[in-house]
Amino acid sequence: MYRVEGFFRKITCWFRKREDQTAFRYGVAVAFFGVALGLRFVSDKALPPGFPFLTFFPAVMLTAWLVGLWPGILCAALSALAAWFFFIPPVFSLDVSPPVLVALGFFLIVSAVDIAVIHGMRLAQAKLSVERNTNAALVVHQKTLYAELQHRIANNLAFVASMLTLQSKKLEGNREATDALTDARLRLETLSRIHRKLYDPDNVNVPLRTLLRDIAEDVLHTRDGRIRLEVEVPDITLPAEQVMTLSLFVVEVLTNSLKHAFSAGQGAVTIRLDDTKPDVLVLSIRDDGPGLPSGFDLAASKSLGMRILHSFARTLKGDVAFTSDRGLKTCLTFARLA
Repeated sequence: MYRVEGFFRKITCWFRKREDQTAFRYGVAVAFFGVALGLRFVSDKALPPGFPFLTFFPAVMLTAWLVGLWPGILCAALSALAAWFFFIPPVFSLDVSPPVLVALGFFLIVSAVDIAVIHGMRLAQAKLSVERNTNAALVVHQKTLYAELQHRIANNLAFVASMLTLQSKKLEGNREATDALTDARLRLETLSRIHRKLYDPDNVNVPLRTLLRDIAEDVLHTRDGRIRLEVEVPDITLPAEQVMTLSLFVVEVLTNSLKHAFSAGQGAVTIRLDDTKPDVLVLSIRDDGPGLPSGFDLAASKSLGMRILHSFARTLKGDVAFTSDRGLKTCLTFARLA
């Protein structure tokens, strides 16, 4: 069925592309009339009396649909004359008796209704095509503006990060201020890179697993491959806003691991995403470092990293938990958005 529909659509498009060729359109009308007349002659002996217009109705409808209003009217007029002269008794006479006029009148009325309906459909289809093309152009324009906007945002983030770098050089004597500016710069640079990845048109269909792997490798690349990375994430799709927050969460956890878990410059990180529950996702990030210090109270911790992680969890309408067992395991449980 789909092949037949596609075939007729191609034929219709082929005829519509030639609507500016007047001679072609009226030639098609005459051709359809000729085919209908020939078929009527061939089937004349097989048909019972009373069907003079049988093969002409399809010709009129096809002509009106494929090449327009006036060719359809021409085909209907020629069909009425041919049926009147060749197939309505007495044949070859153009009799004007009341029964003949009634038959011709019905044929012309039905043909006029068919042509009017088809013409209305053609006008509606032409209007729809114009609106569709306009909408397509607007979508392309909108995508271009959106891509430019995202590019400018990423550039601005990178610019602010570079300004923080310059500012930190002026505070080299103040270790605490320098470290704070450096952390802010690294976060802005990471946010800029994530922003470019997420809103790049070429990355629209990139699997979440690939995206998280790229982001994790981007954070861990400073260790020159001495930190092993394992990513176990299913091929699922999440909204861009949720992916952004999730990516920043991963970056923050990995940044903390670089600071505290891999002092020797070596180690392993495993990122998993459990989607077995229909409406809940569980992201776990485990490192093989020393874990939390003895007596460390997470609830009482006021470190910036912890506050950031809890903030991301609230944004995702989820909860974050930490387990210190052969390293540190960070689990984020959050709702899966449609």
